[in-house]
Amino acid sequence: MQNYLYADIETLPAQRPDVMEEIRATIKPPGNIKNAETIAAWMEAEAPAAIDEAYRTTGLDGAYGQICVIGFAVDNDPPRAVWSAEWDRPDCERALLEDFYIILGEAVYPSSERSIAVVGHNVASFDLRFMVQRSIVNGIRPHGVISRAAQAKPWETDKVFDTMVQWAGVGNRISLDKLCKALGIASPKGDITGARVWDFVKDGRISEVADYCAGDLVATREVHRRLTFQTVSAEVFEDVPA
Repeated sequence: MQNYLYADIETLPAQRPDVMEEIRATIKPPGNIKNAETIAAWMEAEAPAAIDEAYRTTGLDGAYGQICVIGFAVDNDPPRAVWSAEWDRPDCERALLEDFYIILGEAVYPSSERSIAVVGHNVASFDLRFMVQRSIVNGIRPHGVISRAAQAKPWETDKVFDTMVQWAGVGNRISLDKLCKALGIASPKGDITGARVWDFVKDGRISEVADYCAGDLVATREVHRRLTFQTVSAEVFEDVPA
């Protein structure tokens, strides 16, 4: 029997000072600016925004970014989110990954690992890869279900079912918001988007990010059911156990 692990992660830009220093060193004024005063004016007026933009992109890079929330649900179970208000603690990401793998180990018998497919939106090229990379950085062996799905080809739907790939095709993209609208499913997008996760976390609102992540899971599960011609439920997301 095929079972499903719905998964989604939220990430932060690099929390290492050396990475920010590297970014600052790469930001230069346009080549056509030669005058020292003009260069100084550009660095004061334009460089901060350019640095911030480059810094934020590290949240999409498993070498430097950091996981702050792991959302998941097994089959029809309510979505759960693993997170911590102490996201800036040096060992927080390691603890999140360890907790997630322990919980997953309790929910999935080793004998049934090969019958579980990981489902998510852009999960094949981002969430799974990022999770495995951060597990390696933190010296933690990923759970077997995660490792198996991360090594799968995008079309091996018995291992990984990427709703973006299954709708748009390999190499093409569609946002979860747009796909939900196309299928008549309530979009999970509100005040928070992936681009604003860092702002919410900095403002001490990581619990809202966890709710947002779980809302994405609910929507993704409905999309998956539509794409596989299963009955669509009237599931409504309310509270997320932390």
